[in-house]
Amino acid sequence: MHGPVSSGWLLVALCAATGVYCLLRMRSDVEEQRRAAGGEALMGFGMAAMAVPAAVFSPPGWTWPLYALVFGAAGLRALWAARWRRRHLHHLVGAAAMVYMAVAMAAAPGGAPHHHGTGGSGVPALTAALLLYFTGYVLLTGARLIPAVAVAGAGPAAGWGDRPELARACRLAMGIAMLAMLLTL
Repeated sequence: MHGPVSSGWLLVALCAATGVYCLLRMRSDVEEQRRAAGGEALMGFGMAAMAVPAAVFSPPGWTWPLYALVFGAAGLRALWAARWRRRHLHHLVGAAAMVYMAVAMAAAPGGAPHHHGTGGSGVPALTAALLLYFTGYVLLTGARLIPAVAVAGAGPAAGWGDRPELARACRLAMGIAMLAMLLTL
């Protein structure tokens, strides 16, 4: 993505760290946790790779169609999984956003993003819709991180990979990163 190099590297670090944590969450005893963590790890690493500053490394032209293919397949998997769990619809939107960004980067001359479909000014409608969605997602996920009153002895202690607040923090970080990437598009 394009923008200041220092913020680009911070975005790479955030997304890569989130991807690593999601890989660790895949060791959970809870099957649904493992499935969701796998998709989120793919998203984190994909976002990290896409966020490498263009001033440092400009990927070859074939990488953008490859990103679109990989995240298109992830989107189909999320659509299939959404039949049982509604929250997989968020994974579908995230995969669609990644496909959209990859297509925009592939269509841009020299890999520089440009806005199209708005009559030459403003933000494209799809970008605006994705920005609106991820802004709402970030606000909702952030609000869910506000600690509730804990009841002493409310159950067995979960392993650090199975703690819902850490998974939410991971999703919050990826939502914020997605917002940052969409803003630079």
